[in-house]
Amino acid sequence: MGWLGRLNTPITNWRGQRVWIVGASSGIGAALAAELNARGARLALSARSGGRLRELARGFDEALVLPLDVTDSGAFTLAMMQILDAWGGVDVVVLSAGTYMPMRAWDLTVDTARQTVHTNLLGVVDGVAAVVPQLLRQRGGAIAIVGGVAGYRGLPEALAYGPSKAALINFAETLYLELAPHGVSVFLINPGFVATPRLMACVDFEMPALVGAPDAARQIIEGMARGRFEIHFPRRFTLMLKLLRCLPYRIYFRVAARSGVRRSDG
Repeated sequence: MGWLGRLNTPITNWRGQRVWIVGASSGIGAALAAELNARGARLALSARSGGRLRELARGFDEALVLPLDVTDSGAFTLAMMQILDAWGGVDVVVLSAGTYMPMRAWDLTVDTARQTVHTNLLGVVDGVAAVVPQLLRQRGGAIAIVGGVAGYRGLPEALAYGPSKAALINFAETLYLELAPHGVSVFLINPGFVATPRLMACVDFEMPALVGAPDAARQIIEGMARGRFEIHFPRRFTLMLKLLRCLPYRIYFRVAARSGVRRSDG
């Protein structure tokens, strides 16, 4: 399993690689699709918006457009069947679909929390369940899961989003332990703040070390080329958050409180 070296099989040549990107219509997924197309990958693009996917695919050499809603438990299996019909297999699956809705304790509703967890966590679980049997048959391939640094520790305004990302980190770690002995790579991608349309529309505070989606895509590709398990960026920001994970609660809560906890209007 490469305990003293690379944890995953490095991906350095993308030409001809069969790559399925879920969440490809905008943000990191769209930027990654553009970068991988330029590197010669064969792409399958999925997201809820078929129109956006078709618009994106028009600029590519060749791409399968497979709209799906990650909250539909049967959608992944159907899309996987279409990919197998077209390609006969798949080399890399990137699960980047997600949602962010800022939420504090006094705004908590079960419906909003359930929607966040269903999209960010259960959607990934459904995707993994649909692709793992094929990767095991191939005895090779890779799954890349986009988590987030909000999963490192509890943060203000992330009452549902943070737990969904924390669960993804645990899920990816366990998935690695299960699949690595079978030759299947698992990459965990934990970005800091990335300038995506959804994030920019929802966030009302200053975002430190903000990076653009094209830069995020390049850093993901670089991390996969190095065979890393966790790909986190920008490192000047994520390493600081990793340090905060080591603090005792008495100190951590004071630091986190200064980052923006506000009183309820009530």
